[in-house]
Amino acid sequence: MLILFNKPYGVISQFSKHEKHQTLKDFIPHKNVYPAGRLDTDSEGLLILTDNGVFQNKISSPKNNILKTYITQVENIPNNSALDKLREGVLIKGVRTKPALIKRIDEPDIWPRNPPIRERKLIPTSWLEIKISEGKNRQIRRMTASISHPTLRLIRTQIGEFNISKLKPGEYSVIKM
Repeated sequence: MLILFNKPYGVISQFSKHEKHQTLKDFIPHKNVYPAGRLDTDSEGLLILTDNGVFQNKISSPKNNILKTYITQVENIPNNSALDKLREGVLIKGVRTKPALIKRIDEPDIWPRNPPIRERKLIPTSWLEIKISEGKNRQIRRMTASISHPTLRLIRTQIGEFNISKLKPGEYSVIKM
């Protein structure tokens, strides 16, 4: 079984109970499925769950070079030089990330976040599409911070061939394998 889930902001990518946050158990009634990778509590978007360990490893392992696509709202407007640094790979905790595919995008037509991001009158924001094939802890956030454009909102839209398409936050679809 394969489940595509649009994880809302503030939900933890685990089934076990948490004292402060909702978990996958609050949304996914299916038993014996596990996340293939994870999304931080403050990130949103596509999370794949499966009962197939081989498939779970295929999706999760950076050795398989499966692209994960994110849209991210960042503080201010990065110039081409800053984006080129991300394209080449940046140092995070002494380890260079693999090169990323980056492009500026128009503000996407997406659901409002609850709670909304902080907005500052004098600091503009912009949106980027970032594709990476690894998934180090808080990697996108650390990448954008390394070029002085902190991430304000982060949504994973696609993993390999799978995307969240029309799923609203908290919704899931089941795909038979």
